[in-house]
Amino acid sequence: MSTVTNAPQLRWTLRDWLAAAGLFLATTAVVLWQNAHLTVLWDMSYVLETSTRIAQGQMPYRDFPLAHAPLAFLIQAAIIRLTGRVFFHHVLYAAAMGGLGTVISWRIALNILRPRMMAAWAVALLLSVPLAVLGIYCILPLPSYDCDCALSILVALCLLQRLTPDPRPRPLRGFAAGAALCLPLFFKQNMGLPFLASAIAVILLLMGVGVFRVKHPLTPRAETAALLPVLAGVVATLMAAALLLHFTVGLGNYIHWTFQFAAQRRMPGLHDMLAVYRDPFLLWTLPSVAAALLLMRSPLIKARWAQLASFFLLASPFLFVLCSLFLYDDADERGDSLLALWPMLLVLSAAMAVFMIFKLRRSLCLRALLPLILLATINGTMLSQQLWGSTYAIWPLLILLLAEMIAFISVFNLPGILNAVPRVFAPFLAAVAAVTLLVCGGFYTASEERLSYVQLPELPARHSALPQLAGMAVSGPFLPDFEELLQFASANIPASDGLILMPGEDPFFFVTGRVPAFPVLLFDPATDPYTPAQVVEQARLHRIRWLIVKRELQINEDPTPQREATMKALLVDFTLSHQLRAYDVYRRTGGN
Repeated sequence: MSTVTNAPQLRWTLRDWLAAAGLFLATTAVVLWQNAHLTVLWDMSYVLETSTRIAQGQMPYRDFPLAHAPLAFLIQAAIIRLTGRVFFHHVLYAAAMGGLGTVISWRIALNILRPRMMAAWAVALLLSVPLAVLGIYCILPLPSYDCDCALSILVALCLLQRLTPDPRPRPLRGFAAGAALCLPLFFKQNMGLPFLASAIAVILLLMGVGVFRVKHPLTPRAETAALLPVLAGVVATLMAAALLLHFTVGLGNYIHWTFQFAAQRRMPGLHDMLAVYRDPFLLWTLPSVAAALLLMRSPLIKARWAQLASFFLLASPFLFVLCSLFLYDDADERGDSLLALWPMLLVLSAAMAVFMIFKLRRSLCLRALLPLILLATINGTMLSQQLWGSTYAIWPLLILLLAEMIAFISVFNLPGILNAVPRVFAPFLAAVAAVTLLVCGGFYTASEERLSYVQLPELPARHSALPQLAGMAVSGPFLPDFEELLQFASANIPASDGLILMPGEDPFFFVTGRVPAFPVLLFDPATDPYTPAQVVEQARLHRIRWLIVKRELQINEDPTPQREATMKALLVDFTLSHQLRAYDVYRRTGGN
């Protein structure tokens, strides 16, 4: 919530390059380590199978239903087209993007802190270190639309930061920032839409009240001119995207699948949306922070005891989470303790943002309104799977909110007693927060608590000799069982025969290069639009000759919608042909 508008230093020094290299390498190492011992087949197969059919020339929304925005799949399809079907290439992509996300987060945090703190460089680096274990690709280390969307949001925020402090007209820079604001929308709808809408609202607010400030005050005409290229970039990008969609897959198809259908299957009720803010953790953490801030604004803050009391009141939520590693033996309880920091920091950030907006109402700037954009984006992200399921890719956004709070606390003082709080107060608080997130975040990532929806046996990871699966590591029998299916299909199922794999947990089409004939590749409530009767109808329409049902899943529960009814309807046309270790293979028997 910084108010000083001196420009970020664009020229990097040697220490900048060393810090960036350290953050990048540490994050990529964690992502590669994650991939070296686990693969979540359900998530990985959905992305790679969908990307494979796009690489083969099929068009999403027109040729097959897709409930997600296209850019993440298009990137993976491009990798397939350029480098071939090799799993490790996608691992390298995730590792590189994860490292890049951590570096960009550090630079954004640095630009937030620099105007307000003498030790801004060190504090920004300190706050960014936990992203080595909590970065966008560290928890779910596979190509993912959530992770790519988080990276695109960071890029857009970085470009926005470069706009505000420059008094010279930069129309191309503003246009690029406007275009970047739109990209998250085409990675993940529930993240990108709140981000874009809140950014536009903030820009329109600043233009409307005429208080957009840089180092030197601008005239109203110049203020408008500084922001108009951003809006022009937004409008031009959205229009170009709409035209491209209209002439390729059909704009109506895109809107139906990515907004209407996706909202129908994923949009939670208001009760679920607000559940995150009913955490019991808030009952004592919010009063503790409020008491600390009140103490800091009182004349008592001159006393050493008051300074220590306010510091420990502010640090107590983080210290409690750190102590939870010793209080709880269960990884689930430790994870819940760490995640409880989210609602606390969101509520505090909202309160501090409102305070600063009211205080600076006559000198607002884009930088002061950045927390509102972050809050809107984070809450939009949680519309998908609420707190537990949605935060894995957006820890960098929490770090940026934390940087805003550190910047706020560093100047939150009694007027006229500017030196009452020691200069080390805010850096020490940042150190406590960073250590907590690094240690507890490391345990959270290593425990795979977020991935508890799949079976991760404590067995040595198995690898495949198939070149397409190079770099894949799966514990348990899942990989050998899948290879048995591949061998059976190669020997018994002609490449021209259409087939259905239910529920679609394996990257069958990615490995074999076969062209999918059935519209749905993953039978999940969020991706499968068909009723049992419609599944049978589509199987007949697309001349499906084989049905392969996986019995032993890596995912804990088979999410196939109306599984029993669907199987009963399909078995009217199919009969059991072979039983493999983990799969039942059915063949069409009727003449349909």
